[in-house]
Amino acid sequence: MADEADAIEAVARVAALLADRATELTEKVVQVYARELPNLVNDDESVVSLLSASVYQNVDTALRIFQHGIDPRRVEAPAAATEYARRLAQRGTPVVDLIRAYYLGQTALLEYALPEAVRLERDPAVVGGMMSHALTEAFAFIDRVTQQAVSAYQEERDRWLVNRSAVRAARVRTLIEGGATDTSETSLGYRLRGTHLAMIVWQAPLPPGGHVLGALETVATELAGGLPSVGAPLFVPNDEMCAWVWFPLERAAMPDEERVRKVLDKADPGVRFVLGDPGAGVDGFRRSHRQAQRVYNLAFAAGEHCDRFLTFRDVGAIALMAGDIAAARGWVADTLNQLATDDEHHARLRETLRVFLSTGGSYTAAATQLTMHKNSVQYRVRKAEEMLGRPVAENRLDVELALRLCHRLGAAVLTAP
Repeated sequence: MADEADAIEAVARVAALLADRATELTEKVVQVYARELPNLVNDDESVVSLLSASVYQNVDTALRIFQHGIDPRRVEAPAAATEYARRLAQRGTPVVDLIRAYYLGQTALLEYALPEAVRLERDPAVVGGMMSHALTEAFAFIDRVTQQAVSAYQEERDRWLVNRSAVRAARVRTLIEGGATDTSETSLGYRLRGTHLAMIVWQAPLPPGGHVLGALETVATELAGGLPSVGAPLFVPNDEMCAWVWFPLERAAMPDEERVRKVLDKADPGVRFVLGDPGAGVDGFRRSHRQAQRVYNLAFAAGEHCDRFLTFRDVGAIALMAGDIAAARGWVADTLNQLATDDEHHARLRETLRVFLSTGGSYTAAATQLTMHKNSVQYRVRKAEEMLGRPVAENRLDVELALRLCHRLGAAVLTAP
């Protein structure tokens, strides 16, 4: 029979080795969730990012327990883990999925660790002792953390359900997913006939206190003032930092740049929003939101370098083509060549070429819009074409789209000098 102290020491060595692979372990666990619990790995990039942070912090905590002999019954659940539990409660995800996720993660971690244990320790008796110790401590850790996560989930769920908007959110989700619409107008207090423009508005990072929904609703109301609205916007909190909005319109329209600028100037610097395209009827209600969701995912991935306001009309094509910002950056680099360099000189050339193309290739119109001499526009356009390595006319549509993305997403899609 192997000495218990030897087994504990051997487990500590394996944990120390795996500590350098915490990121890799996190990716493997998220892959397990994508296969076994796909509703946890949904199309909302912010929630997927929080899930990854939760998994990483749990993995890191578990490895520290084994490495340093910490009593798992005394640890506190990581901050990202409890926050993720609250976010699932806000979205109505069954609590059983949260619990199952922890046990799936535990299994994945132990399966990953076993080959390392066998490789480092040849004595079967010691390996057996290691597994016995690892299972005992792992179950104690999972039991402790799941209790805290479930408690956070239940508290948040209770708080969320007493809010009238939670009931509305559930009905909206059913509608978006293709549910019945016969009683939706009455229950939502919103007219589904006519034309709709969908918006997703959020604040990042969440400020101290974490109460931003009122401010986001104000943004929606002020933006509606610049639209041909036929009623109040439908405002549905998605979670405590993000809301879904629909504007009922008399006709298809988008807010003008001046209105957008005024709304953003008055709002907190962390507030951002994206818009779909206007759509008619229930199908338009759904389609406009799905478009906004795609742009939101792109904006969230782009991070702080992204424009605070994006539309599907501006970046929808790349949002449809690219699953992540790295793909968008690569496409921009391939399309613009040296012109995609992130510095002031290339930025001036990009902006001049963008305005030149948007004005129909008119040097005079571009010069007027840029408030510069026509000859300067011609010079910059010529230099921009040199950076492209080919005439603009050869690939004009792609070049225009890539320039628009650079204008909207900034450094997120540019190449470092």
